[in-house]
Amino acid sequence: MKITLKDGSVKEYAEAKSAYDIALDISEGLARAACACEIDGEVKDLRTVIDGDCHLNILTAKDPEGLRVLRHTAAHVMAEAVKQVRPDAKLAIGPAIDTGFYYDFDTEPFSREDLDQIEKAMKKIIKKGARLNYYELPREEALKKMEEAGEPFKVELIQDLPEDAVISFYEQGEFFDLCAGPHLMNTKGVKAYKLTSSSMAYWRGDENKARLQRIYGSAFGTKEELEEYLEALEDAKRRDHNKLGRDMGLFTTVDVIGQGLPLFKPKGTKMIMKLQRWIEDLEDNEWGYVRTRTPLMAKSDLYKISGHWDHYVDGMFVLNKDVEDKETMALRPMTCPFQYYVYMSEQHSYRDLPYRMSETSTLFRNEDSGEMHGLTRVRQFTITEGHLVVRPDQMVEEFKQCMALAKYCLEVLGVESDVTYHLSKWDPENKEKYIGDAEVWEETEGHIRNILTELGVNFTEDVGEAAFYGPKVDINAKNVYGKEDTMITIQWDALIAKQFGMYYIDQNGEKKMPYIIHRTSMGCYERTLAWLIEKYAGNFPTWLCPEQVRVLPISDKYIDYADKVAKHLKEHGVDVTVDKRSEKIGYKIRERRLDRVPYQLVVGEKEEAAGLVSVGSRYGDNGQISLEEFTKNICEEIRTKEIREIVTTPSDK
Repeated sequence: MKITLKDGSVKEYAEAKSAYDIALDISEGLARAACACEIDGEVKDLRTVIDGDCHLNILTAKDPEGLRVLRHTAAHVMAEAVKQVRPDAKLAIGPAIDTGFYYDFDTEPFSREDLDQIEKAMKKIIKKGARLNYYELPREEALKKMEEAGEPFKVELIQDLPEDAVISFYEQGEFFDLCAGPHLMNTKGVKAYKLTSSSMAYWRGDENKARLQRIYGSAFGTKEELEEYLEALEDAKRRDHNKLGRDMGLFTTVDVIGQGLPLFKPKGTKMIMKLQRWIEDLEDNEWGYVRTRTPLMAKSDLYKISGHWDHYVDGMFVLNKDVEDKETMALRPMTCPFQYYVYMSEQHSYRDLPYRMSETSTLFRNEDSGEMHGLTRVRQFTITEGHLVVRPDQMVEEFKQCMALAKYCLEVLGVESDVTYHLSKWDPENKEKYIGDAEVWEETEGHIRNILTELGVNFTEDVGEAAFYGPKVDINAKNVYGKEDTMITIQWDALIAKQFGMYYIDQNGEKKMPYIIHRTSMGCYERTLAWLIEKYAGNFPTWLCPEQVRVLPISDKYIDYADKVAKHLKEHGVDVTVDKRSEKIGYKIRERRLDRVPYQLVVGEKEEAAGLVSVGSRYGDNGQISLEEFTKNICEEIRTKEIREIVTTPSDK
């Protein structure tokens, strides 16, 4: 048989060989480093016996799929260690993930001390170097094995497998687990690992099922890679908006108010207001939008016309349902049907189109409690929502303009390099989830694909992620822990207008059905703020800061001059405060830096006499200048929304 290797070279063998034996034949070093293999592009266990011609690629921890196999084995080692530390713990599932691995257990919560104890047990297991052996069992034997082992979650998994499924196990010494693999040859291959955290998780992600305890960990091919990852993880924890935003006094949550319902404190509110004023002025004055203001709720009749009642009611907050003599109402999960009636309140001709409506829209989504997180997944949120009513011949150009507006917003916020673009398509295998026929979907998806290609945008295509009425472009970003969220959406809708009887009068005096673009320009304010907190670690661009300047009088004698400086800056639109505390100036400077205020103005006898301010900043532009010059500089920085590089200087420490 002929084995074609990754470099194109060919190995010939007269008899069948395992992938591991072939790796060993190539190089002992390669065999030691090997984690798995690819046979004709499919990831397989190194134990796999090859008995015919194929393309073979030996995978090490330097390859993404090889690293996943190492991490999967680390999850099994951790599960064995947990069973040693807590023999009564029940095993659920334990996959490899992008950042490492996790395993879920039915047991009491884990403390950091518990994780340290489990790590020590893992070290002993790895040192023994038990081989991981693969075997298969008939369904009844597999069920009996797991029932006797007292593992109810594994029993359920086996019961849910198709009748013709291969039921396989891996064992390492006395420990065994239901698993399809692949895995390392033995436990000694797990060398650099760390258990990072634990949390609660629901069995199969269903909040109505068992509450389990999940342990997260990570593993790498070398200790250096692990240390680099752990440093990045610590940085992620420092940037985590859910902690940092609270520490900075931007927002908070209260149990009696409810999960997913954040309270914005004065600083956070000011940031939201700055974003909102910017977006509204931008859309209205530069991009040709008209502004609407519509109700936060409506009768169920509205959502039945739009189709949301049939396709989305489980995600809505419904009021007065089944209450006699009361109209069934629902808090709005989106603004589109409301804005349609703004459009339809007057007759429009073809000359009036495109008719671009925008609204700062507060929406409500009945998210599952397990999905809530900080500001990124909430039950009440506000978005920069807009709907464009257009003629079919205008659709492509207007869609491009929506893309351009989104790109501009990302550039101003300094996050344009952090996003990925996705063409979210329908799933033709689940047509009941959508309205319209296949021809319309294929045509509209083709238009978006052509637009993205023409604009030179790198994108992926995601089946089943479209709205029920049309495909869309989703612009996504990852948080500090690698979880991806949609930040901006632009949707192509060639169907909904018909359901509402929307029309325009064409040049022949005939009624024609328009197309609609559903879009956000910046997206959700809450999610965007979370993104910015993590992006800048709280050191926001000056224009966005809730406090842009702090004036620091050297002593009480100069408070009057400090107030004069602050008054002058306020008159020019600068957010400024005066620190009048009877503290040493060094302490005040440190406090300003910890509060992430971009500028400090120290004032004393010399400054008051000459009308100067002593500037200290995170940008390195320090020294004495006139108050007028400083005002001119900072106002220009705020006006242009400049993003400056942070430079820590001795005077800023």
